[in-house]
Amino acid sequence: MSRSGKAAQYLARLEDARCDGKWDDVPELVRKIRKHATDRICLTTTAETEYAIIKASQKQRPGSRPATAVSLKDLDVAQLVPRLLGAIEAETSASEDKYQAQVCVGWLHWTVGDYTEASVRLPQNLENELGQGDQPSSVSEWTRVCSIKAAYLKANCLARNNERIAALAIFESALASLSYVWSGEKGRKQLRFWVELFLTEFCMLQSQALEKGEKTLEDPNSLAPFRSWAKYWEVSKAQGSALTGGYGFRGAVPRRRVWNEYYAAISGILQQDLPFPTGFVDVTNEASAYNQLRAELKKVEIAYEGLLLHETSFPRAEEQRQEIEDFVAAVMKNWSVLNSRFWHEQDLGPGGKEGLSRGILDILYRAATKTYHSTAILRYLFTVHLSVAEFDLAFHAFDSYLEIVKKGKARVDKTGHPEPSLDDDATVLEIISQAITALCKYGFGDAAEKAHSLGVELEGILQKLPAPLPNSQDNITTLDEEDGNGVILHPRISSRVYALSWQAIGISQAQWSRTTFDSPVRTESQSKAIRSFQKSLSPDNGNPTDVRTLFTLGLLLAEQRELAAAIDIVKAALMSNKKTAEQAESGSYWRERSLIPLWHLLALLLSARQDFIMAARACEGAFEQFDDPTVLFGSQNLQGTFRSEHLNEAEARDEKAQAKGLVDEMDDLEKEGMIEVKMTQLALLELLEGPEVAVNASHELLVLYARLFSGTQPPKAPATTQKAPMEVPKSSAGTIRTVRGGIFGSKSEKTPPRGLARVGTGESGRATIVPERPQTTQTAVSVSTTATTAPTIQVNGEAGDSRRSRRSSSVRSRRSDSGRRNSLRKREPSAQPKRTTSNASASHTPTNVDGEDFYTPAVDGTAQERADFFTWSSKGEVARQQSFSKGRGLLRFDSSASSTRGSGSAAEGLNTLSAPSSLPVVLFAKEQVKRQRQTVLVKVWLMIATFYRRAKMYSDAKGAIDEAVSLVDGLEGEVAKDTSGSVTLRDPGWGGKKSVEELWGDVQSELGYLALAENAHDIARDHFEEALMHYPDHPSAIVGLSNILLDVYNETLLPPAAIPSITLPDGQSTNMMPASSSPQRPRASSNKTGDIIALPSTPLGLGGNSLESDKPGTPLHETNDLSAEELPPPYKAVSLPLVDRLAARDRAYGLLSGLTKLGTGWNYSDAWFALARAHEDSGQPDKAKDVLWWCVELEEGMGAREWNCVSANGYVL
Repeated sequence: MSRSGKAAQYLARLEDARCDGKWDDVPELVRKIRKHATDRICLTTTAETEYAIIKASQKQRPGSRPATAVSLKDLDVAQLVPRLLGAIEAETSASEDKYQAQVCVGWLHWTVGDYTEASVRLPQNLENELGQGDQPSSVSEWTRVCSIKAAYLKANCLARNNERIAALAIFESALASLSYVWSGEKGRKQLRFWVELFLTEFCMLQSQALEKGEKTLEDPNSLAPFRSWAKYWEVSKAQGSALTGGYGFRGAVPRRRVWNEYYAAISGILQQDLPFPTGFVDVTNEASAYNQLRAELKKVEIAYEGLLLHETSFPRAEEQRQEIEDFVAAVMKNWSVLNSRFWHEQDLGPGGKEGLSRGILDILYRAATKTYHSTAILRYLFTVHLSVAEFDLAFHAFDSYLEIVKKGKARVDKTGHPEPSLDDDATVLEIISQAITALCKYGFGDAAEKAHSLGVELEGILQKLPAPLPNSQDNITTLDEEDGNGVILHPRISSRVYALSWQAIGISQAQWSRTTFDSPVRTESQSKAIRSFQKSLSPDNGNPTDVRTLFTLGLLLAEQRELAAAIDIVKAALMSNKKTAEQAESGSYWRERSLIPLWHLLALLLSARQDFIMAARACEGAFEQFDDPTVLFGSQNLQGTFRSEHLNEAEARDEKAQAKGLVDEMDDLEKEGMIEVKMTQLALLELLEGPEVAVNASHELLVLYARLFSGTQPPKAPATTQKAPMEVPKSSAGTIRTVRGGIFGSKSEKTPPRGLARVGTGESGRATIVPERPQTTQTAVSVSTTATTAPTIQVNGEAGDSRRSRRSSSVRSRRSDSGRRNSLRKREPSAQPKRTTSNASASHTPTNVDGEDFYTPAVDGTAQERADFFTWSSKGEVARQQSFSKGRGLLRFDSSASSTRGSGSAAEGLNTLSAPSSLPVVLFAKEQVKRQRQTVLVKVWLMIATFYRRAKMYSDAKGAIDEAVSLVDGLEGEVAKDTSGSVTLRDPGWGGKKSVEELWGDVQSELGYLALAENAHDIARDHFEEALMHYPDHPSAIVGLSNILLDVYNETLLPPAAIPSITLPDGQSTNMMPASSSPQRPRASSNKTGDIIALPSTPLGLGGNSLESDKPGTPLHETNDLSAEELPPPYKAVSLPLVDRLAARDRAYGLLSGLTKLGTGWNYSDAWFALARAHEDSGQPDKAKDVLWWCVELEEGMGAREWNCVSANGYVL
């Protein structure tokens, strides 16, 4: 072999030895190269110096870091540096050898700790040093190693002088030199070592700069170091040398620490909602920024979690796994953002939000295998299981959490030593409050009982804790500062947690009052709930402007007929809600959406005070806060015009975005609330203008349902709708635009000055003069629709049936069809005009009606349209009480509410309101969502059927009921196919609205009232009986059946003839009863006062023992013989035996007394009135009188619809 061939061979072997880190072979190779290649002095000198540096570094202590300076005794810098500099000066041909020597000089100074000199000696980037002769693509691998080494050493020297920004600039400029690493060729040992050292230092330096605020995550290149690190892992795996955990080199940070910093940085971008950084990433048009951010976050999460769990062992009893809990906390923060309403299903990739939550559950359970009784993980499991509607698992996790916490707190109190693994008091109170809220929002009887016990336990915990921090205008002292000495076992909680805890206690008490059947317990629970809400709203250490608490307290007071106090509370919440310009531009409208139930509640409160005009305007106010109908319903173009294909493609995306409104972002509960407010509007419309007008406006309810739930096509109306005696106004056409117009009306339409009549066009085309009315949806047909965030209502012919009839009689001056309705009418028909007249006075004095002062807004033109609700004197509202209210001691709250109303802090408090609930967004299964929506549609059809029935359009009413029947029948089939066991015919499951059996009860009850309207009492009785077979506690069915039974007892209803009549060919009917039969005399007069005492009441033990005889003076034994032994044959009987009539009366009494003890019937005036009839017929006039007075009191505080229609979640907003 020639001399040049041997030189080339030894040069290649030296290159390999240096790249592979075989430093022991270097001295011999250097000697041979000097022998065969005498012109490579610079190369051999550099290799010798590198060998000396490596050997001196290996003499350091095993635990020392590589950055530690080498002793001058181990490395003779004074001799090595001049030799290298001389070789560099002498080298003129081999530019790579010269570049390697320059890097070696800098490395030598850096190794001995002379960082300033090292920074000066280190060369610039590789391209500048090589010049034009050599192409960067053809340089050797060791030269590339030297290039990466130079960048690292130079940046490290700057970082040691706290010049982090300059050091990061060096790293960023050197990223291009890593292209050889990404090319796919497997790098050798030294290349991998210096690349990992380079990237590790780059990432940690970037993390420090972000932490100290020297760099921001808004920088497009903020994630470039971390992405380079991730790419290095991917390339190493592709090259067959996958990296593992541990340390990349001696003394370095763990590899998982770099992933941890990467995860922290990308989590910060997500949580702060910053723009997606595009530096060092391939941005594709196929995926949105949200998709890319989610995918990158998931990739980093998987990598870090894998390393963390692999390198972490199960702890001992006294050990903590803080890094595990920190990682889980970061994961949950990211989940709370990704699971929020601002992220959509398409942004999260396959699986959507449910897949996201399932993945989080897997992470939590894996983390639980590396921790011991972690309260934080149990708390997170409760929250995430709740979000995927796994309520049983969620409350199992909560029970375990609460048991561990209680035992741990007991140990702390006993030993006096705090345990870091336990949650602090504020966190425990908050999680218990969330559990109570979830139980009351999604559960039924058993859940309400558990919530009540938790509320009692929560109250006990609060009483043991020190007083909360004051709620002052200054900055509140933080808990960390309070517990700075580490000796305070129970630091003072914040006012926010204090208010939240008392709010949860109040909700649990209020919900228990709806569930319990014990009247004294119900009254006590309601009083406790009011006191709890007052503590939650305390200006000193509570949250006096919390919308949820104000809403719940107002609803509770409304149920107790404290209308004045309830209106005060609702007004306090609405008046302190002033929208700022920034919030108007934000576009989220969270505050407006959360206030819609308050507007709905205000409408019902005003209707309870017979102010139906202002109640309708309250419904309008719920939507006027959105400023523009397109905000709520979008701007869908319904006018089909031809457009060329390329224009449609160009604008398809923009049109799709513009067509969507807030209703497309709402969950089903908010949409159901809009349906409920529309129902309230139609109920008010019926009271103002009669059921015929409500019938014609009811199609808007179906169109609104279609817009909210079904996309575009509304449910088909009964085929007989065209038989309506009045023409449907043009504004009732079934279009989405009509829904918006029906809800908002035209901007040009303004309410005329109060006191003036409005002239409108009636349905038949003739002009009609309507009493003062609000802005209407249809021209004199529909009062404005309704609100977005209220929940479900029982839509059938029950509570609102005779109730609306009584209201209609007082508003439209129509004669009632029963003496009971006349007697319980709240005011005479002239009461409303009298109030209007008195309100027209300039002094704006209150009008006293039935002992009440009523304030209505003074005339001030259209400028005070929305202010009319709030012009009433607060002092007058405090002083004004219901005529039958016995002074409930609410002045303390009223004073605080009135002071809150005008304060600036109140508006600020509401301005900080974020999402409508502290609970996570619960994602029910598709089948459950479908059942919930169909339940709402059943209620809609039953309400429409009620309107048809009252308008005497019985065939149309039957058609609407048939639609409901088909829906319930389908629901029954779906529930029967359910194999999970979570839903049965009698149990709708967690989050369900009504069970299938209860829906059948609603349908059969409405069929019963329809039969009653058609005077088919026997058919009605059958329907009511069937309703009670499905749902034994159905209120309206019990009332309807009880009234029929009492009519049977009074012989108002006679049994049908045993032998039906025969119709002759000439059309005349003949009776087959023998003429000689002498039927018993009907006892229609048996309910006279003089005869009541003689009526039997023995079966119930309610009255005397004497029996009424057929003839005056008939002995008792004769009556008994007649009734027991000498009953007429069935074909001769025209009345029921006395025993049967007594049984009917007793059964009615039993049904009604049971209903009035339930939470669904304690304030049901129709049931109480029927119970009064039963008392009267049983010979107990005193009890009947007491019950009737209670009926009067209930009627005094009764709204246009039931109070529970305001919220589908009970008392939870």
